[in-house]
Amino acid sequence: MSERRIGVFICQCGGNISDYVDVEKVRTAVGDEPGVVVAKTAMFTCSDATQQEIVKDIQEQNLDGLVVASCSPKLHTFTFREVAKRAGLNPYEYTQVNIREQCSWTHTDDKAGATRKAIRLVRAGIARTKLTTPLQPTVVETVPKALIVGGGIAGLRAAIGMSDIGIAVFLVEKQPEVGGWVAGFGTMYPNAKDGRQLIAHLWGEVQKRPNITIFTNAEVVGKSGSFGNYQATIRINHRPAETIQVKVGSIIVATGFDTYHPAEGEFGYGMDGVVTLPEFKTMLDSSAGPLVYKGKTVRDIAYIYCVGSRQKAEVPDANQYCSRYCCNAAVHASLTVTAKGAKVHQYHLYRDMRTYGKYELLYKESRDEGSLFLKFAADAPPAVARDDQSGRLTVTVADQLTRGEALNIAVDLVVLITGMIPRSNEELVKTLKLPMGKDQFFNEIHPKLRPVETVVDGVYICGACQGPKNSAESVASALAAVTQSAGILKKGFAELEPLVAAVDPDQCAWCGKCQETCPYGAVEKVEVNGHNVASINEAVCKGCGGCVPFCPKEAIDLRGYTDAQVKAMIDGLLREIV
Repeated sequence: MSERRIGVFICQCGGNISDYVDVEKVRTAVGDEPGVVVAKTAMFTCSDATQQEIVKDIQEQNLDGLVVASCSPKLHTFTFREVAKRAGLNPYEYTQVNIREQCSWTHTDDKAGATRKAIRLVRAGIARTKLTTPLQPTVVETVPKALIVGGGIAGLRAAIGMSDIGIAVFLVEKQPEVGGWVAGFGTMYPNAKDGRQLIAHLWGEVQKRPNITIFTNAEVVGKSGSFGNYQATIRINHRPAETIQVKVGSIIVATGFDTYHPAEGEFGYGMDGVVTLPEFKTMLDSSAGPLVYKGKTVRDIAYIYCVGSRQKAEVPDANQYCSRYCCNAAVHASLTVTAKGAKVHQYHLYRDMRTYGKYELLYKESRDEGSLFLKFAADAPPAVARDDQSGRLTVTVADQLTRGEALNIAVDLVVLITGMIPRSNEELVKTLKLPMGKDQFFNEIHPKLRPVETVVDGVYICGACQGPKNSAESVASALAAVTQSAGILKKGFAELEPLVAAVDPDQCAWCGKCQETCPYGAVEKVEVNGHNVASINEAVCKGCGGCVPFCPKEAIDLRGYTDAQVKAMIDGLLREIV
C-alpha cells in the first residue's frame, strides 16, 4: 500500500482533449490507483479558478504529489510548479502528463483508443510521482556583466539597455563596423526614418556609456564556466589575431540574418534588369531624383513576391517559412519610388499580401498612389523573359483576381522580393551550443511564454537571428532579452534546475566514460576517501542523462528521472486496462 497522497487533475482543454478522450473514464480508471486520494477533471486546469482549486486540494488533503494531465510540459510545467509552490508542495513532486499533443491531437479518429492511451499515460505519471523526492534548485552567484554577440540594430539597442540598468557590456561584432543591415539603408518604414541616421544615433549613445566595450573584427570562439559566471574567449582578427577572455553572467546573441540569393535564371535572375530587393533598395537610396537604371529613366517596374520564401518541400534546402517583413518592405519601396517624382507604373505580383497590423496602411497608400496588385497561384508563379524586339523585360502572370486572366507586362525592371534566411554561424553554434529550429534560425524555448530564452541557461537570442523580423520587432525582442538577462544579473544569483545527474561515490570506480560522453564538460574526477570517483558540476550539467547508460557500474542516476522512476513509468504504461 502506497503511503503517498497524490492528486490527479485531468484537463478537458475546452474540448481539445475531451472531444477525443473520454476524460471522465480516465478519471475513473486512475482514481483507484494506490496513493491517489484526489482525482478530478476540469474544463481548463490552467485557469485561475482551477489553479486555486488545486492549491486548496493540496492543502486540505495534505497532498505530497501532484499529477496534471493536460498539454505539453513545454507549455505549462512552470505554471503548475508555481501552483505547487503556492500550496506549500515541493514543485519537483509534480508531474506533467501530456494527453493533448501526445494523445487527443494524434488520435482524433479513435476516441476509445485515445482514452486507453490517456489512462496509460496518466498511470505512468502517477508511478513517477510516487517515487519523487523534494528537490531544491542549485543557487549560483552571477557576474554583473553581459556579452552581446552582434552589433546590428538589435545588438546596439540591447547594449544601451543593459548599460542603463547598470550592467557592463562587451559587444562583439564580426564586421569592421557596427550597424549591420540597417546601417546601409536609407528611408525605412513606417516613419520614413533613415537607417544610417538610426545607427549613427545608437552609436552616439553607445559612446556616451563607458561601461560598454566594443570589439569589431571579432568573434566569440570559446565559452566555459556556467550560467552566471561564463568565461568567453574572443578572437580579434587584427594582424596578427589575438584572443582575450572576459567573464560575464549572461550572453545575448543578436547575429542578424542573410538575404536569399536567387539561383541563376530563377525568375530571370541574372538577366539585365532583374534585381533583388536589397539591390533595388540600394538603387533607391542612392537616387536623388527619379529612378534611373543604366542611364534610362525607369517607367515600369514589376515586383515578384515570395522569392526564396514559402518554397515547396521538394525544393532542395527549401525555405518553407514566410519571411514576413518582405511584403511591407516591397510596398514601402514602391511608395519611395513614387516619392522620387516621376510617374512610374508599378505592378505587384503576390501570392498573399501580408502587410500586417499598422503596416496595412502602407498597402492602402500604395494602391491609392496607383500601384496595381495582381495575385498569382502558388503552382503558377510568374515567368520573366526578354522581348527580343523591344529589348524590354516581359513578365507573364495569370491574375487570380480576374479569374486567371493571362497578362504580359512589359517593364524596365523586375524586383525579386527576396526574404531573410538564417546567417551561417557554425562556429558560434558549436561554441555556445545554441539550439536551431527546422528552418535553421536559432530556437527559443517557447515562442509565447519564453520568446528570447534558449535551453542554454543564461544565453538569450533576439532580432532576426531567431526568425524574420523588421527592425522594430528586432529592437522589441532585444529589449526583452535585456529584461530577462538583467533580471537575473541584478539579483546577484540564479536558481538552476536540480534535475541533473548525481553520482553514487560508493558505486563509482572512475573509468572516465561519463566524462567522455558529457557534451557540456560537467563531469570531473575527484578523490573521495582515497579513491577516484566522478563528480557532477551541477551548475554545468543540463540533465540530459546522456552519461547514465554509459556507466558500467550504474553509479549515475538522473534526479527526477531515476532508473526506478522510469521503470515504474514503463510498468504503468504496460499494465492492462481492466
